[in-house]
Parts: sequence; C-alpha cells; structure tokens
Amino acid sequence: LGLSWSQRDTQALLSTTQTMELRRRDYHVERPLLNQEQLEELGNRGSATGTWQWRNWFRCSRARAYALLLQYLPVLTWLPQYPVREWLLGDLLSGLSVAIMQLPQGLAYALLAGLPPVFGLYSSFYPVFIYFLFGTSRHISVGTFAVMSVMVGSVTESLAPDEDFLQASNSTVDVAARDARRVQLASALSVLVGLFQVGLGLVHFGFVVTYLSEPLVRGYTTAASVQVFISQLKYVFGLHLSSRSGPLSLIYTALEVCWNLPKTVVNTLVTAVVAGLVLVLVKLLNNKLQKHLPVPLPGELLTLIGATGISYGIGLNEVDVVGRIPAGLVPPVAPSPQLFARLVGNAFAIAVVGFAIAISLGKIFALRHGYRVDSNQELVALGLSNFIGGIFQCFPVSCSMSRSLVQESTGGNTQVAGAISSLFILIIILKLGELFQDLPKAVLAAVIIVNLKGMLMQFTDLCSLWKTNRVDLLIWLVTFVATILLNLDLGLAVAIAFSMLLVVVRIQLPHYSVLGQMPDTDVYRDVAEYSEAREVPGVKIFRSSTTMFFANAELYGDALKQRCGVDVDRLISQKKKLLRRQELKLKRLQKDNKLVKKDTSISINVNTGITNIESNDVEGSNVKVSAENELEDIAAGDQEDAKAPAMSSLKALGLPQPDFHSLILDLGTLSFVDTVCLKSLKNIFRDFREIEVEVYMAACHSPVVSQLEAGHFFDASITKQHLFASVHDAVIFALQHPRSGPVSPALVS
Repeated sequence: LGLSWSQRDTQALLSTTQTMELRRRDYHVERPLLNQEQLEELGNRGSATGTWQWRNWFRCSRARAYALLLQYLPVLTWLPQYPVREWLLGDLLSGLSVAIMQLPQGLAYALLAGLPPVFGLYSSFYPVFIYFLFGTSRHISVGTFAVMSVMVGSVTESLAPDEDFLQASNSTVDVAARDARRVQLASALSVLVGLFQVGLGLVHFGFVVTYLSEPLVRGYTTAASVQVFISQLKYVFGLHLSSRSGPLSLIYTALEVCWNLPKTVVNTLVTAVVAGLVLVLVKLLNNKLQKHLPVPLPGELLTLIGATGISYGIGLNEVDVVGRIPAGLVPPVAPSPQLFARLVGNAFAIAVVGFAIAISLGKIFALRHGYRVDSNQELVALGLSNFIGGIFQCFPVSCSMSRSLVQESTGGNTQVAGAISSLFILIIILKLGELFQDLPKAVLAAVIIVNLKGMLMQFTDLCSLWKTNRVDLLIWLVTFVATILLNLDLGLAVAIAFSMLLVVVRIQLPHYSVLGQMPDTDVYRDVAEYSEAREVPGVKIFRSSTTMFFANAELYGDALKQRCGVDVDRLISQKKKLLRRQELKLKRLQKDNKLVKKDTSISINVNTGITNIESNDVEGSNVKVSAENELEDIAAGDQEDAKAPAMSSLKALGLPQPDFHSLILDLGTLSFVDTVCLKSLKNIFRDFREIEVEVYMAACHSPVVSQLEAGHFFDASITKQHLFASVHDAVIFALQHPRSGPVSPALVS
C-alpha cells in the first residue's frame, strides 16, 4: 500500500512538472513588427520636457533660503530629532573610544607630516568639530590620517628642508625656525585644500572622485603606506637622515637607512620593538575578546602612558622624546598668499585623495546602515574642516579607517560621537598635553607602523586581481610603482593618466560580433561564442560592445566590413571601374554614330546629281528613308546604353554578389551620437547599398534617437522605417522584404 501511494504521488508530481513544462513551451507573444515610426505613434512619443535647474538657483524666497540652510548645514536636520535615550550612551562610549585612539595617532601623524606633535592634537580637534556641523556621514571619523600626513610631509620637507636652517656657528639645524616655517606651509596648504574642496562641492563636482577607481585608490594607499613605513625607520633605529623629496627620494631614503644601520641607537630600537609588540598583543586580544568587551582595550593610550612614565622615571639615554607640548590653543593666523603658487599642485592632489578616501568609507557605512551620503555636501564639509583648521594652524585631514571602524563597532550612531571625541581632545590640549613631553618618538613610530597593517594587507589584492581582472591589476601595479618611484603627487597624476588611457584603449578596441539566432527563440548571440546560434540566411547582424564615437568610428566600419566576409571597398571599386568603362564605351559609340551620320549625308549628296534627280526620284527617296531609319535605330540604341549604367547590377556586371541581402546594426550599446558617428552610419548605408545590401538599425535608446534627429540623420533615403524596436523585428522585416536590384529610396510604405 505504501509503495502504491508513493508511485501515485510520483506520477502526480511528474504530470504536474510536465504540464508546467508544456505551458512554458506553449508560451508565446504575438505583436506587430515595430519600426521607430510605428513605435513613436504607438507610444505617443514626444520631446522630453527640459528641467531648467539653473533657473531655481536664482530664485529667492523664504522656503528656498530655509532649504539651502538645511542643505548646507545638515546638523539642523537631524539634531532636533536626535533620540537621546536610544543613542546618547552609544555615542558617548564611541566618542571616548575614538578620542583614546585619536590622541596617540594625532601625536604620531604630526611627526609624519614633519611638524611638532601638538599640531596633530590641533588637527584632531578643529576639523572634527566642523565636520560634526556640516557632514552627512554618521559613522566616519574625521581627523589625522597616515596617507594625508605623509603627503603633507613630502611638501613640508621639500619646501623647508633641514639644509635651509643650518646655523653658521655649529652647523646644527635651527629646529625652532624650521618647525615654524613648516607649520606655516602646512596651514597654508590646509587652507588651499579646503578652498579646492569647497569650490568643487559648491559647483557639484562630487562626481570627480569616480575617476579614481578602486584599484587605483588601493594601489595608491598601499604605496603611501610603504612610504610611511620607510619614513618611520629613522625613529625606530634612532638615525639622523638628510631630508629628501622628489622622484626616487623613497629609494634614496631606504638606501640611506641601510647604510646607516651600524649607527643604530640600541635603546631606541628596543623601545620601538617593545612598544610594537605590546600594541600587536593588545590588538590580538581585542580581536579575541571582541564579543565580550563593551569597548576595545585602549592599547595605544596604555602604551603611551607606560612609555612616558618609564621615560620620565628612569630616563632613557640617547632616546629622542617629543619635547615641549604647550598647553592651550593657538590664536588664528591668516595664511600667506605668496605660498599658494608653490602649493597649488600638491593642494589639489591632497584635496582629491582626501575626498576619495572619505567618500568611499562614508558610502560603505551608509549602505550598511541604510542612509544616504551626499557627495557634494561631503566635499563642502571636508573643505570647511580643512579651511577653518588651516586658519588655526592645522594640517590637511581626511578620515581614518581604523577609527571609523571603532566608532561604528562601539555603538556610534551619529556625529555626536565625533563631537564628544573632539571635546575630549580639547581637554587634553588645555590641561593634559604637557604630560606627554617625555614620550619617546620611537613609540609614536611604533604606533604608526602597527596601524599600517590594514593598508599593507592590500598587497593581497595582487592575487585576487590576477584571478578576476588583469586590467585592474595593471592599474594597481602602475599606480603603486609610479607612486613609489615618483613620489605621491606625480605618482597620482601618472596613475590617473594611465587609468584614463586604459579607458580610451578599451573603448577603441571593443568586442565586435556577428549575431545568430538561438534555436526556437527571438534571442541573438555571438556565433563565435554560442555553437547553437545560427546566422539567419540572407541577413547579417553586427554588434559592438561599446558606443561608437569619433575615437573608434573608423575601427567600427573596418570591423563591420571584415566580419561580413565581403571586401566591400574592393567590390565598390570594381563596380565603379566597370561602370566607367561602360561610360567611355558609350561616349565612343556616340562619337562613331555622329561620324556615320555625316558620311551618310555626304554619300546621298554625291549619288544624287541634278541631271538624275528626276529619273532617280523614287530611288533617292528610298535612300533617304533608309538612312533616316538607320539613324533612328542608332539613337534609340544610344538611349538604352545611357540607361544601362544606372540600372546595372553586380550580376549584370559579372561581379560576385554578397551572400546576404540585409545588414542589421544592433545599436543597443550606443549611448550618445557625435558628428563622426553620424557620418560613419551614413557611409555604412551608402557603401552597402552600393553592393545591393539594405541596412537596418535596431534597439536604439530614445536619447540616441533624439540625437539622430537633431543631427538630421533621417532623410528621404534613410527614414525611421529603417530603425526597429528590436533585432528580431528587423530580422523578420528583412526576411519579408529581401533586397533585390538597385537602391529604392523607401523600402517600406
């Protein structure tokens, strides 16, 4: 009984499955063929109403002013609706955790920028609070960042090298004068970076970061992390190296470190190694106990406090320390406009890189938590942070990946966490900063190197890109090598130029294919890739994988003629040559006919004398009639010969005919039309009609059709009846109307 029920269920299941399969097979769509003219009539197509956005920019009203205020000051939108009970505790814990990380990183990254450590604390306060007011991301942690600091350091060390501040008396560096000059350069650079970012944001140039692809950014930040690592080796080994800048400076610095290794200060090296090991162990412990700890253990802060206490208590001989950290804030200082001309190139590069890092992180967190980040407002927010920070002697900042992850993971919900961290840094600047005067620089170097782990792990991109996309791998490698060899500013320029060049090359060399019909479907695929795809007899379907424009229009035409299997240019040349021969032959016949006519007239006059006129009257009349008839026959033959070249076909001329009568251009990938594209399409119609092949277009998008109309592409010989809604429509029409004989201006009535 159980077996019979099982069989019955199986039969029922099979019958249901078979029924569904039969329904799938029987499913079909019936509709008329649609060319562009019929499609526009059916869909009642009209011109799209243009939205004149610029008109709204000049309107002035209370609602408009209030909308602009909320747009450029987002804190007024979300802060009045802030749920204090649900979010305040999380933001408070998150702000304190970020501030604990911000303190050692601010001190360390200031050294990386070539500035006294206290300016790292300033850069961790002013910009963070400004971003709290103007930013749209709720989770990124704005402040000092290794890549930005090393870019600033390359500028300050190149424009204010140690050699310019040597004292004549004892050939030592005047550190106070050098630091003052570098602070002036860094603050002017920050103001200029802010101006660039605010300007780009106000003109809605937030899309500019899209030209920095992910492989480019990751290759660039990896190279920057290598530069950061090598720049900190002098603090790890306690070496005094000459400052270098420009191309190959990183290579020379690495070689100089190697040559000076015998001069290593052992106490400094041991301090850096011990601090690094402690930081690594604390990070591993945090990862291990992540689920059990409400906030991560402040390993960096504990290391700084312990190292400062040991240095102050027992005194570490020959170990460089941070030195004096003044308490309190500095007054605002206007930047020197004379410096802008020397800083403009570096400022633009820093502005773009800083924004690229911030917006990429911001979009990751926004996608994860379900809110939107405005890229243009982010530019304005970062720009104001850098601009106002530069006036208060800060250096350019962006956002830190490690701090942003901590801010999110410890319960941060809004930028209230950022405001709390900045207030905590303010307390340190006012009261506690001077306690870190005995902090060894080797410990700060260890903090920087340990925090490079995330960026140095990006070397694993090489393996993944090798397997997935080798063009992106090439971009990564070129960016990395150019940045290592040419320094950060020139390396970025080379990377962007190479990336754009690759885009041009890939557009100029697309994949061209001849399409065939998949069995029992209206789907068409490349016959070279799909073995079951069959070309429609008498019809060629051609497709390009990218749009056609001035850079690849000639290549498109050449590929089309090559894939069709017909030497179109040679066939047209032979046809014209034969027609020219016929024309010359006709002219010779016409010339010979004129001579025959003249000779006939002379013979008639000679053979008809005055004395014989009467006797030969009848005979003379017959001669005249026969001569006139002969001339009429020749003239009629001349007219037929004159019509022959116009009606001559390839077959009549003895030339080979193409094995297809219709050509269909699948223009589904066409995204825009320029004048070169228009001319190329018209040339394709002209050339293939010369060899008795009619041309159709299919699958054009509506904006492309509008551009074709604006370019006066359609005329008496090329109408919208040659443009079809789909490739399948064009194929069916071509099969119903096979081309034969000479060109007909209008194929469809």
